[in-house]
Amino acid sequence: MTASTPSSGARRAHSKPFTMSLKAKAGVLLAVLYVIYASAQLDVTLARFIAGLGHAATFLDRMFPPNFERYTLLIKGLSESLEIAVLASTLGIFLALPLGLLGARNLMPGWASWPARTIVAFCRALHPVIVAILFVKAVGFGALAGILALTVASIGFIGKLFTESIEEISLKQVEAVRATGASFANVIIFSVLPQVFPRFIGFCTYQFDSNLRNSTMVGIVGAGGIGGTLFSAFQRFDYDYVCTILISIITLIMLGELLANVIRRVFLDNLTIAELFKGKPSSMPAPKVAS
Repeated sequence: MTASTPSSGARRAHSKPFTMSLKAKAGVLLAVLYVIYASAQLDVTLARFIAGLGHAATFLDRMFPPNFERYTLLIKGLSESLEIAVLASTLGIFLALPLGLLGARNLMPGWASWPARTIVAFCRALHPVIVAILFVKAVGFGALAGILALTVASIGFIGKLFTESIEEISLKQVEAVRATGASFANVIIFSVLPQVFPRFIGFCTYQFDSNLRNSTMVGIVGAGGIGGTLFSAFQRFDYDYVCTILISIITLIMLGELLANVIRRVFLDNLTIAELFKGKPSSMPAPKVAS
């Protein structure tokens, strides 16, 4: 019995794995044409780029060496940015948990999932800086506006990804726990959370890292943090102090990344979901064994 020979179409696909259809080629051509058109409309030219390199060299020359004389103001701004990031991440995660659960269409009815998904989409609609401007107008200058702005951003990010993670779980475990007569809360704890817990920890650590970066940015519009100090230094043309602030921000972000890795390792390697929710709840009866 001889093996069947591949068809001519299969041989062509094997010899040219990156062949594109006529529609794909037309799409690529339209994309290239639009890039050229957008570049012309926005005055993006090679001459401006080359001139910008010279200005950048002058700017970098004025930034070095960095000036660490006003370290007390620097530490105060960095501490405020860190506090904003921690508070916004904590508040945003706790608010995103119920919204993410309500938005899961495989567990919740439509009348509950669609409003929750609408709230999450609304929180993702605007950039954190724009939201910070709105809160500055509402509650005034200071860290409170930054905390509220980053909380909204956290709800949008964590809520969306948490909803998508729940919608991708295996429903067999859910049905198995329901068959024991467990309550809805026990179904969530013992069948849903074990499947999404590792992803959820990754989402939370990434959001904390993102809030740490954004907390240095919302200060530019008056929402607290080191961003206000950075903006003031730019306005004074105090570029050596600008360099100091930038180095400090980079250091803070790197330390935040190390902290996120430690948290991820602790929760995912050393802590299981069974250790998090010890013991069987009294409302979950033991499954009956057929005689």
